[in-house]
Amino acid sequence: MPHINLPELPGIRALLTAFPQTGRPLIELAEALLRGPSPLTPAERELIAAYVSSRNRCFFCTQSHAAAARHLYGEQRDLVDRVLHNASLTGLSPKMQALLQIAAKVQASGQHVSEADIAQARAAGATDQDIHDTVLIAAAFCMYNRYVDGLATWAPQDPKSYEDMGAELAQRGYASRYKSQSLT
Repeated sequence: MPHINLPELPGIRALLTAFPQTGRPLIELAEALLRGPSPLTPAERELIAAYVSSRNRCFFCTQSHAAAARHLYGEQRDLVDRVLHNASLTGLSPKMQALLQIAAKVQASGQHVSEADIAQARAAGATDQDIHDTVLIAAAFCMYNRYVDGLATWAPQDPKSYEDMGAELAQRGYASRYKSQSLT
């Protein structure tokens, strides 16, 4: 049961709807990070979001972003579950492996990211924009995860609900998905 009165919507959707003054900028941030211009694909960015959420043990965010990543990866969808359940980064490009290692360090503390981590990512082909986007996605999802879990939002247990949610997020993005709610 949520710690505060919220509409009967899952996870962050309840918070965004109940508090549109903060919901709007949070959605705009998610849209910019996960769907805006970036050398990283939307699938890679969703994987970073799901990976950080998994490390933070935020069930709702892990499930919803993993579902979006699976949808975006298409035939390579099993890659998402291998990364999340086995903590194995095999099957990913060396660049994505290095970026997820940076994301894991940001999740623990931004101060854990070292020059060696950055050098490894650069050696694997990561650009400044790749590194920037990874760090910002990881930092933002620590905030989103704590927001969702700190207010004890409701999270569906049925995997089908996340598949539908993930498909919608993958197809429509974030800003358009929430436009129909009280964020306009």
